[in-house]
Amino acid sequence: MRKIRLLLDQLLILALCNSTVLWAIVPLASWIKVFIVSGLILFYLIYLLSAGGRTDKDKKLSRIAKGSFLIDGAVISLVLHTAAILAFIIIGGSGLWRQLINGLAGYALISFTAFVGIIRLLISSKQVNAVKYISLMFTWYIPVVNILVLKNISKSAKKEFRFEQAKQELDDLRKENEVCKTKYPILMVHGIFFRDWQMFNYWGRVPKELVRNGAEIYYGCQQSANLISVSAGELRDKIEEVIRETGAEKINIIAHSKGGLDSRYAISKLGMDKYVASLVTINTPHYGCNFVDDILAKVPDGLLRFVAKRYNKLFTVLGDTAPDFEKGLRELTHTNCAKLDTELPDDPDIYYLSVMSVMKNVFSAGFPLNLGYILNRKDGTGNDGLVVKESALRGENTLMINHNGNRGLSHGDMIDLFRENIDGFDVREFYVGIVKDLKERGL
Repeated sequence: MRKIRLLLDQLLILALCNSTVLWAIVPLASWIKVFIVSGLILFYLIYLLSAGGRTDKDKKLSRIAKGSFLIDGAVISLVLHTAAILAFIIIGGSGLWRQLINGLAGYALISFTAFVGIIRLLISSKQVNAVKYISLMFTWYIPVVNILVLKNISKSAKKEFRFEQAKQELDDLRKENEVCKTKYPILMVHGIFFRDWQMFNYWGRVPKELVRNGAEIYYGCQQSANLISVSAGELRDKIEEVIRETGAEKINIIAHSKGGLDSRYAISKLGMDKYVASLVTINTPHYGCNFVDDILAKVPDGLLRFVAKRYNKLFTVLGDTAPDFEKGLRELTHTNCAKLDTELPDDPDIYYLSVMSVMKNVFSAGFPLNLGYILNRKDGTGNDGLVVKESALRGENTLMINHNGNRGLSHGDMIDLFRENIDGFDVREFYVGIVKDLKERGL
């Protein structure tokens, strides 16, 4: 039905695009022509606003659907208008200048339609990446190529709409079940070189999905880079704060990267074992990162201090009280983490799960993860761009995420860093599954 309406709409827009020539060759009274053209202009304005009339309770999804509808329409109109121009040239009878004005005016109208569609997607779509918009900027005037680029943009937008709509329907179906309503609140602990910002959530779209399904979420809020012992002390304070605020006996911790080491330290050395029911570590370097050892051995001390000074200054402005880039980095060496692991035994009263994913090639992620992937290849049977598989899978309970595609899953993919819908792996649903399992365990 949508395709039929789209085609019918384009026939009316085609008439408007070619109204300059049609005015000259259609034998009707002038007042009738004025009436028809006015009606077509009114239709076009309504068309831009309604864009297929598809609505969704999520306004963002409505804008995505309408944006892709306008782009699809522009592609069809572009083909039809080009065919009409050629037909008018063959038929003749309207004059060269009139045909030229008619052609340019029609293309301008179609371009504006596509522009409105693109604006809708720019505002709402997270899956149409910048590369596609930039490609359009440089190819919009190239015949055929512009059509292919527009179709690719529309395809990505429609795929996002279908995915998000299905997710919305799934959440609606299980809303009453509150599958993520665990006995204890959840503390999400970030990794190194990041903070828990309000404007940019480290965990991407994951927390909202968990809350939507009944979870009670808190954040670690430790500094972006420092000694594990210092970060663990900050986590201890946060855990005690959550316990006081909620009245809960314990908490569940989900920690990514170095956050897993910070959490283990707080549990084993700072007395937080009595407040922790479970610890799920995501791509955590329990035994360190060999490539960090390599970097520290090869990078001149002067350069390291220069980078550290700039980093510490920047993150002090961004909210850290005493960030220390160099100390935080040195904590992740294989030597340090292997030694620390012996000092942080698992508590038998706490449920532990270590999760890991791997990239499959250098194109699985952008810089610096693609560089990390290359540097890490000599040290294990797979890595995520920062951590090797053997370092992350620790303890009795392990979960290896095997992605069926050619891409694999990077260190950033596991926290929805890029807000990307990855074929074959729904990161939000993955965390729903993790938390649902905690609930079923009575935690």
